[in-house]
Amino acid sequence: MEAVVNDALAEVLKGRRAANLESVTLDFKTVGRSVGDTLKDLAEAAMCFANSQGGFIVVGVRDDASGQAAFVGSSLDPTRTVGRIYELTEPGLIVIAEAIDYVGTTLTLITVPRSPDIHQVDGRATERIATSCRSMSATRIGIVLSDRRGDDWSAKDSGEPLETVSPVAEAIARELLGQAPDAERASWARLPWPDVCRRLGVASDGNFTNGGALLFTDAGRTHAQYIRRAANSGLLAANDSIRGSGVSAIRRCLELIESRVERTAILTSGGQQLLIGELPDVAVREAVVNAFMHRDYRTPEVIQLEHTASRLRITSPGGFVPGVTVDNVLTVSSRCRNLALAQAIRALGLAESAGVGVDRMYASMTAIGHQPPSFSTDELTVATSLQGGPPNEPVARFVAGLPEDRRGDPDTLLILTYLLDHRTTTAARMSRLMQKSEPESEAKLLELSAPGGALVERTADTARSKRGEYRLVGDAIRALGPAIAYRARSGDDSDRKIVTIVAEAGTITGRIVQTMFDVQPATASRILSDLVDRAILAKTSKATRGPGVTYGPGPTFPARHRRHQDPTPDDPTLLDT
Repeated sequence: MEAVVNDALAEVLKGRRAANLESVTLDFKTVGRSVGDTLKDLAEAAMCFANSQGGFIVVGVRDDASGQAAFVGSSLDPTRTVGRIYELTEPGLIVIAEAIDYVGTTLTLITVPRSPDIHQVDGRATERIATSCRSMSATRIGIVLSDRRGDDWSAKDSGEPLETVSPVAEAIARELLGQAPDAERASWARLPWPDVCRRLGVASDGNFTNGGALLFTDAGRTHAQYIRRAANSGLLAANDSIRGSGVSAIRRCLELIESRVERTAILTSGGQQLLIGELPDVAVREAVVNAFMHRDYRTPEVIQLEHTASRLRITSPGGFVPGVTVDNVLTVSSRCRNLALAQAIRALGLAESAGVGVDRMYASMTAIGHQPPSFSTDELTVATSLQGGPPNEPVARFVAGLPEDRRGDPDTLLILTYLLDHRTTTAARMSRLMQKSEPESEAKLLELSAPGGALVERTADTARSKRGEYRLVGDAIRALGPAIAYRARSGDDSDRKIVTIVAEAGTITGRIVQTMFDVQPATASRILSDLVDRAILAKTSKATRGPGVTYGPGPTFPARHRRHQDPTPDDPTLLDT
């Protein structure tokens, strides 16, 4: 059984509602009164998945229930299910259906591949957006099929003569090329403009390509909307429409963001002073340029940039290109919707070479103690979020002292980031974060534990295991100091204090922990996260972040401290044991 399905079923059994576990690639169904109607419903669901990313349909689990009661079972015949889905879809869709046993209940698991075609049922096509199926217009079908064929809109002739170049755009292009690190590319800045365009790959028989016209002509296009909100009130502080040529629009977006980024001076152990922004310039540049490079220019929507003191969220029209998902964006081989445009932008030096940009975003964020960038998509847009704020000074200072190959390595920094919040890790835990296989994750952990500059080490009880648990070495723990949540206090003693308060008051918050141990909000959050990870505590409020989130007893909360209390319907972890 696929891990995503097994993990979801385990969560349902623990007490989560199946409906809350559905996703763009997972759906739960039950058999209705009529098998025929059920198979029609499954054909429509399978068509919906095939037209988007593919996915899994689990039949026999109620999405409005949790625990054992959710597992009502399925009597569907897998062979008939496969055949009927093929018959009801146009063109015929081939899926895999199998009977599986879970906690003594027979379920039907349907695996739906992502299809190169667009399928219909009764003349209607839908695609999976988040957890629902949306109708696809003829225009949308054309765009999706074009992406799957690999058609490059940006390479086609625009009909705009090269002479229509914006003087400002030409000046920016020559300036950028003149700054190129290699002499050959720098020499392009001195060539006649038609030759510059040919070198950049944006010329087509005396005209601009679509990508070239986008970058270098001023056709009145609105490229992006920049919105800045005040830190405390959330009130609108700036609302700018970014127009003009593409190269000037990229520059303007970067100026608007970087001018509002606060910077902190940090002195490294080697005596070097670093000026670190609440959002790293590298991450901001890559996020902005990626939005321009990879958006879908066949739609009229514009890029949205939402900027607050602690976060930058960039929403780009068009979903991921086929083959790219939230779960593989860090490691997937480079795929590009606008290849010719991307090549021109990279040649100008506005973006890193293919396959490097996302790595740099991850590395630059985690190198200053921030969480890595997060990505989300609804198939129609892609959003990149950078969670900023003041840098974690001990982390930034520690990373600055690492060898150069580790400072810029996202895998190393992801492991370090995880171990700031957790005492130990394993290859299995890091695999999902690093978006690599368990053997690859194990190899990285072994590399970082090698003698002579080791960053991690095996725990004593797994020292001889084939795959073990890893922790930070003592020197790293001492150097990172208060950045490590579980070092900010005496573990056993502080755990007892928190347990005592929860036993007496029923709940605890981050604010209380800050006061108890005289620590910063981020450290208090890590202390509580560590206790949640060990199931000593569990969140009891609907809020997901902030110092006011409440925590109550978790499944492993010491029994001698438990008081009888009514469990909340949404949090079965509060049940007495």
